[in-house]
Amino acid sequence: MKSLRIGIAGAGFAARYHVECLRRVYGAAVTLAGVTSRRPESRAAFGAARGIPVFASVEEMLGHVDVLDVCSPPYAHEAGILAAAAAGKGVICEKPLTGCFGPTAPYPAYRGDRDSKRKMLDEVVERMLRIAAAVRRAGSFFGYAENFVYAPSVQKEREIVEKTGAQILRMAGDESHNGSASPDYGIWQKAGGGSLIGKGCHPLGGMLYLKRIEGLARSGRPIRPASVSARTHQLTRLPGYRDEKLIRTDYHDVEDYGCMHVVFEDGTVGDVMTSEVALGGIYDYLEIFANNHRTRCAISPTGLVDTYNPRGPQFKDIYLVEKASTQEGWSQAAPDENFTMGYQAELEDFATCAATGRAPQSGLDFALDTTATIYAAYLSAENRGAEAPVPQL
Repeated sequence: MKSLRIGIAGAGFAARYHVECLRRVYGAAVTLAGVTSRRPESRAAFGAARGIPVFASVEEMLGHVDVLDVCSPPYAHEAGILAAAAAGKGVICEKPLTGCFGPTAPYPAYRGDRDSKRKMLDEVVERMLRIAAAVRRAGSFFGYAENFVYAPSVQKEREIVEKTGAQILRMAGDESHNGSASPDYGIWQKAGGGSLIGKGCHPLGGMLYLKRIEGLARSGRPIRPASVSARTHQLTRLPGYRDEKLIRTDYHDVEDYGCMHVVFEDGTVGDVMTSEVALGGIYDYLEIFANNHRTRCAISPTGLVDTYNPRGPQFKDIYLVEKASTQEGWSQAAPDENFTMGYQAELEDFATCAATGRAPQSGLDFALDTTATIYAAYLSAENRGAEAPVPQL
């Protein structure tokens, strides 16, 4: 079995489940060789709790790893990727690949919701071309951590599409909940946007992946997104919004609702909904309408466990499902979100492919298409839903 040293950049939510999953990998002998993050206290605590060596920076850690796992906030992704590629290291990158984060003016002077989305799209294209050139020049492994690709329900649909020669005619999908817990989320300079890029990337990614699979199965060429129409809104900032303190509302300059209508090269379509205004836990699904079948992909909740709790305090130490605001009453509990959400299969694929030289299910080209579609969607939303072409990188 080939060995692989992986270093983690970031010490937040994504880094935690990446470590859990990497320690279960069986296709490669993974060593967690280091962790770093921007705050000394967070990286020290993260490393101490998990027995992982701590480094002061990505650059300091790169000499001790084969792959950099980028779990840092979105604005730091590009710097980590470029540093790893320059050192000849492989990369795993959490979503989004990159984005536009505005000028270096101190927060809260900058407002991304009021900035030109044409300018943003052009800047993101430049960033993506820079990233792609660096990774390809180095010949580095690149895995794009879109967990919807690896969710077991979506992988079953992949098998159906491949084996039946299906033509996908339309798709619908959603990711919504009551607001991110990240302190960087809600600030365009840190996150690169709101619901579209923070949550809509997931159902969109699942759709783009399945159309890629369809094209590769039928003609050897992926079917890619051609154009997008979109709208965004700030629902919790409406003058008439009545705040019951159940939904996060402290966003600085990002949308808390978005929808995207994607038209693919072959004329087929996909519709994405996403928001921060859904109570009751995460709401994730994809539905596929093909010429020879129809599939509903439940991602969260999956309906594997229903549990009833008449007294909230007795479940205080029991994890039921991400983003649930109460433990009382009936809950659709998640027995293992690392499995049902696709995280375990994702990290298994990345580690095994990095160790053996194979291409992952979710790679650089897919990351470029996803990011380009989202920023074209922001341009469309600025123009009140007018169709915008997706840059073909």
